[in-house]
Amino acid sequence: MANVGVIGAGSWGTALALLLHKNGHAVTVWSIVEEEVQMLSTKREHKSKLPGVKIPEDMEFTTNLETAVKGKDFLVLAVPSSFTRTTAKSMCPYVTENQIIVDVAKGIEEDTLMTLSQQIKNEIPQADVAVLSGPSHAEEVGRGLPTTVVIGAKSEKTAVYLQNMFKNEVFRVYTSPDLLGMELGGSLKNVIALAAGIADGMGYGDNTKAALITRGIAEISRLGIAMGSSLESFMGLTGIGDLIVTCASVHSRNRKAGYLIGQGKTMQEAMDEVQMVVEGVYSTKAAVKLGDKYGVSLPIINKVNEVLFGGKDPKEAVNELMLRDGKQEYAALLWEKVAD
Repeated sequence: MANVGVIGAGSWGTALALLLHKNGHAVTVWSIVEEEVQMLSTKREHKSKLPGVKIPEDMEFTTNLETAVKGKDFLVLAVPSSFTRTTAKSMCPYVTENQIIVDVAKGIEEDTLMTLSQQIKNEIPQADVAVLSGPSHAEEVGRGLPTTVVIGAKSEKTAVYLQNMFKNEVFRVYTSPDLLGMELGGSLKNVIALAAGIADGMGYGDNTKAALITRGIAEISRLGIAMGSSLESFMGLTGIGDLIVTCASVHSRNRKAGYLIGQGKTMQEAMDEVQMVVEGVYSTKAAVKLGDKYGVSLPIINKVNEVLFGGKDPKEAVNELMLRDGKQEYAALLWEKVAD
């Protein structure tokens, strides 16, 4: 049995806390919001984020970060991506040498273009930072529905240790050494999911969504390979797998925000209606900057950026994507030479 601190009591942090508790671990969950800790401690249910999912009486909740961090075998960092750096900075004094921190959020910092694990390592250099990613909506994990994810870490020892801590009969865990590829896939799929939601909101069909998913993963993998990641990460659970579920699921906040934008709402109106952090909005500008930095073409991501921040009409953006110059789907495929 491990002693685990979960930093963040939103839907994903709570779902993973429940999973780890079911696996026999002692779990302490931290939230900065006093009212949230009170509600979870007394009601034993996250009524707004995971309604109907009961929380065991022996799971502890606290607003004291030191209590949640000190003496834990490993930590799960589950705050929204925009709060990752500031939370990590607050955690640093309590983190011991080589204490494991598993980041489970997804995003890229706009100013530095750092992934979340890079931000955590930057703020807590003594930590052993790992990543959990894949197609895994909290609403389903909290209810114990079969789910498969990937644990990424610098060392195989850390990855296998965490694999054994998280896995059970409804939560299958693979391992990977490609943290960068995992994090790029997990972050950039949210931008493509916004595009898929916009298309749904405009009344477009399955053909459109299939095109966005397929060409979206082509953009993500192009950028990832240019940055030094492996193609396999984008063809697996943390790439195409996560992209499919985020573009198609009713649980996807990014798809929902996109849907509302496609129906005519502004970005802010859509985010206010979703009432949860829409990670794709925060990753879009960073993705555009990464494309520029590495000289990689990202037509779908660029159009999403123009719709979100440039006031472009979504229908015009679709027309511009469809009317781009004709291209071969995969330039690496060679034509057979035939006589004229």
